[in-house]
Amino acid sequence: MKPVIALVGRPNVGKSTLFNRMTKTRDAIVADFAGLTRDRHYGDGRHNGVEFIVVDTGGFEPDSTTGIVREMARQTRQAVAEADVVVFVVDVRAGLSAQDHDIARYLRTSQKNVLVAVNKAEGMSESPMLNEFHELGMGELHPISAAHGQGIRSLLDTALEGCEREADEDEGAAEDRPIRLAVAGRPNVGKSTLINTWLGEERLVAFDLPGTTRDAIVVPFERDGQRFELIDTAGLRRKGQVFEAIEKFSVIKTLQAIADANVVVLLLDATQGVTDQDAHIAGYILDSGRAVVIAINKWDAVDSYQRQMLDRSIEARLAFLKFAPLVNISALKRQGLGPLWKSIQDAHASANRKMPTPVLTRLLLEAVEHQQPRRDGMYRPKMRYAHQGGMNPPIIVVHGTSLDHITDAYKRYLEGRFRDHFKLVGTPLKIEFRSGRNPFTDKEE
Repeated sequence: MKPVIALVGRPNVGKSTLFNRMTKTRDAIVADFAGLTRDRHYGDGRHNGVEFIVVDTGGFEPDSTTGIVREMARQTRQAVAEADVVVFVVDVRAGLSAQDHDIARYLRTSQKNVLVAVNKAEGMSESPMLNEFHELGMGELHPISAAHGQGIRSLLDTALEGCEREADEDEGAAEDRPIRLAVAGRPNVGKSTLINTWLGEERLVAFDLPGTTRDAIVVPFERDGQRFELIDTAGLRRKGQVFEAIEKFSVIKTLQAIADANVVVLLLDATQGVTDQDAHIAGYILDSGRAVVIAINKWDAVDSYQRQMLDRSIEARLAFLKFAPLVNISALKRQGLGPLWKSIQDAHASANRKMPTPVLTRLLLEAVEHQQPRRDGMYRPKMRYAHQGGMNPPIIVVHGTSLDHITDAYKRYLEGRFRDHFKLVGTPLKIEFRSGRNPFTDKEE
């Protein structure tokens, strides 16, 4: 089992910067704002041959009793409970605060191995300013600079002391990678609630306030022997509504999460219908070439007339996602989750379907025999053979002559034939045409 290191501290002391330093990634959003991280955020690290898991947490206020701060505190307590080692991060430049004392008091009751990392201490390893943190009564201090990478190696040496170095995993395990499943949608449609329902625990902060999730949070999950990485994304608003600098960071992280996912669940709110912003997000998913399932949340909260209007708005505004399965769910009441999982697995299987060249060529020639492409002037496109050019999304490459004259309508006709045969659902299908040079076109008549 990999050791788990939890990063705990009050807001804006540099926990996310330290997380990025330990994982050698930029997975956690970092900016000079207090309260930027709100959920538990997991990452993998490796130090001197020892693999470990590091957990970034939101600013910890142990005595908070109301609002989102209480939810963040609950997330942090859960991270401490899961951890083998807790790194208590404090800020030497801000000095010791009453909140630091509150956190230290809580950590002393947790019965965990706690290390105090005094951050922002670049060039201050011998400074008397460090001495005041001995008041916390938590043993040796570890002066570090997460931003500059100073003291991190020594901190990890202490944190991972006694942990055995693990043998490298099999190379063949690369094929057994988990399916990256992103949940995307507008703010406050229930993305975090859906993931919490799947997990069976309050893993993410779910609060009735748009913009609660600010980072793209990755959560490992296993279902029926299949491993997943669930990605909860920040809700995307229209550009004109993105006022905070923090929210602009969140938009970038969400777009990255969609691009990196294998399957995206586009979550709609049945009580609000399909908005322009839903169509905008759907367009980005399509442009990214991701497999997609449309889940309509809060289905239990609308009547038959609203459902009819919703169906019409989906047909009108999301016509370009006709290939995506539609699933009606209620994340809060756990309704429709079985069909949703089946649609997700079907979409992933379709996105990675292998299509043999002989079968593709036969289907192409049968389609041409049934309906030839339209002649364009003196040229009629001639298609000779087809092969698969890629997966996730599937790409079919068609070879022939004068194929630049193929119309969009005929392209859709071919796509329909290929989709029907290979039972492709939930994934875009790209058809590329490559024309060989016609030796007669350059000759003068």
